[in-house]
Amino acid sequence: MTFPVIGVVGGGQLARMMAPAAVALGFDLRVLAEAPDVCAVPVVAHAPVGDYKDLDTLREFARGVDVLTFDHEHVPNEHLQTLIAEGVNVQPRPNALVNAQDKLVMRAAIERLGLPNPAWSAVASVADIEAFGDTHGWPVVLKMPRGGYDGKGVRVLRSAADAAAAADWFEAMNPLLVEEMVEFSRELSALVARTPSGEARAWPVAESIQVDGVCDEVIAPAPGLPAEVEATAEAAALRIANELGVTGVMAAELFETPGRAPGFLINELAMRPHNTGHWTMDGAVTGQFEQHLRAVLDLPLGSTAALGSIVVMKNFLGGANQDLFSAYPAALAAEPTVKVHSYGKSVRPGRKIGHVNVIGSTHDDVATVRARATTVANIIRDGVMPDATEGK
Repeated sequence: MTFPVIGVVGGGQLARMMAPAAVALGFDLRVLAEAPDVCAVPVVAHAPVGDYKDLDTLREFARGVDVLTFDHEHVPNEHLQTLIAEGVNVQPRPNALVNAQDKLVMRAAIERLGLPNPAWSAVASVADIEAFGDTHGWPVVLKMPRGGYDGKGVRVLRSAADAAAAADWFEAMNPLLVEEMVEFSRELSALVARTPSGEARAWPVAESIQVDGVCDEVIAPAPGLPAEVEATAEAAALRIANELGVTGVMAAELFETPGRAPGFLINELAMRPHNTGHWTMDGAVTGQFEQHLRAVLDLPLGSTAALGSIVVMKNFLGGANQDLFSAYPAALAAEPTVKVHSYGKSVRPGRKIGHVNVIGSTHDDVATVRARATTVANIIRDGVMPDATEGK
């Protein structure tokens, strides 16, 4: 009896969190690591170090795997096309993945599908930006189509003078993407998974709270989201996955726009497990990492039903505490129902180093569950015990 071999390009926290799901199902998970100290290496038996931008390195890593998938979207698309021509099973396929690699390609695809897009344009000069701003109104948002994440490669331009000051961006990449500055009430995430044979499932639409361009907290299902908006957003994400031929997990990041039909605009796509889906690890029947592995292997997908009326995921970033484990006794005692996921990363200010999940019961309100998650995340981040200031 043999079990499949799954190769993951990239050794970050997403690859690390695929490992327990692979072990539970009996799969052989292998990782192409960027360096010997990336966080997936300690939890995966076979983790060679290599450059994912080098075709021969990818060829060698893909030898013997049943499917090749990804921890990130940065592998050169032409390399993936070559691997497919040579018989490698790549999931998601590069023709789908390019929509997460290049925001201009993604915007054009969303427009082609007739789904809710902000006003946008490819721009090749400062004059193009000025013309867009004059037409659609200032401020506008300038984005690098490739390589940006967590707020990087994004710049708000409030005037023609700001546009002129951004001229140096064209030296790094051309054309760039400019979009209208969307007025929105909050950010949402519509997370789905799809198999190569076309089975697709969606998790409940979640609310994503960003701080300084980085995901800080996720609440699922999104509190107070009108049923018709949730249904339309879920249908849009499933349509994107089906029409673009996505396989594995895909997150559609959305802006909620009350008063502007259909109630949301599509912000970005990610074709891999996503930070906004970490709540599913403990809060859904099937977590996103197990579902991704099932999907890329074309296995039947699991239920995406939530396990509680409210689930909160709270990231903890690098802070004052360098010895995370020293804070565990206080953190775990503060909230016995919490699930802690640490990424095995060195601590640096502002770096994502882990998250916690808390499932609320039917009598809990959203604020209470959020407070419980925040308390635990802050104890781990800061190393400050709840009773440290008692009596002072």
